Amino acid sequence: MDFEPPQRLVRALGEPYGDAADWLARLPALTEEALSSTGRELTVDRVVAPGGRSGLVLLVTCSDGTPAALKIAPPGAVPEQERAALAHWNGWGAVLLLAEGPGALLLERLHPEVSLRSLPEAKSLLEAAGTVRRLWVEPPAGHGFETVAERTARQTGPMRAGAAADPGLEPLVSAALAARDELLDRSPELLLLHGNFRQSKVLAGERAPWLAVGPEPLVGERAYDLARLVRDRVEDLIASPAGPASARRRIGKLADALDVDRERLRGWTLFRAVESGTRALAAGRRQEGELTLEFADWL
Repeated sequence: MDFEPPQRLVRALGEPYGDAADWLARLPALTEEALSSTGRELTVDRVVAPGGRSGLVLLVTCSDGTPAALKIAPPGAVPEQERAALAHWNGWGAVLLLAEGPGALLLERLHPEVSLRSLPEAKSLLEAAGTVRRLWVEPPAGHGFETVAERTARQTGPMRAGAAADPGLEPLVSAALAARDELLDRSPELLLLHGNFRQSKVLAGERAPWLAVGPEPLVGERAYDLARLVRDRVEDLIASPAGPASARRRIGKLADALDVDRERLRGWTLFRAVESGTRALAAGRRQEGELTLEFADWL
């Protein structure tokens, strides 16, 4: 199958998943393999573009006429963890896993062009809260998911390196690392989390109005999972004179709606924003990094 992978995917793969040049070069062959590995006869309708940042998504049709989506991800994206989480949720709040193959997931067809970001902010946050609530379940026995402590431990080194390279970042990085230490010292629960939950990760569907996609699953507390959602549409917050107050109100509203401790949500929002901002700066995405760190400074 000859095609050009979406540029969003090409740009993104080098950052979180290491050198993906070989995987991208082999992507046409890997796509042919994936199409024949799920046990279903599939016809490709089109490549989803701009698509996501962690894998290629093809809209396909099964031989019985069922529309579906085939996701192909590099090994560094740990697709087996996504598969395990989707299998455990079994369609409850998340896209339904139909079949799988090596490095490939066959999923129910949603509407990739319609995410919660298409709704007004208040409505999108309400729907997001209702969706993520369904995902917070006990993890399966003997699961292999990493914990919040393990994932964030891997992130502290690059954060410190960012502060060393730019001393102006040191106060924010120190505050974020201190918040992490305090939060992990008394972590209240170990639930299965989406891991990358935000408005763009919730798509319109037929079986349910809104379903989550693209998990980077781990186990830990709900406040960690909500933290990324707090800074959604950060560019709008930054542009508003009431941005700092709006961010704090958003923390309060989400915490109250989902019975999450406000201070724990504020702490994880701070850590995740600083981690994301320093990572963006290191990758050369300066505008994104500066916006995210300005948001973090409000907290």
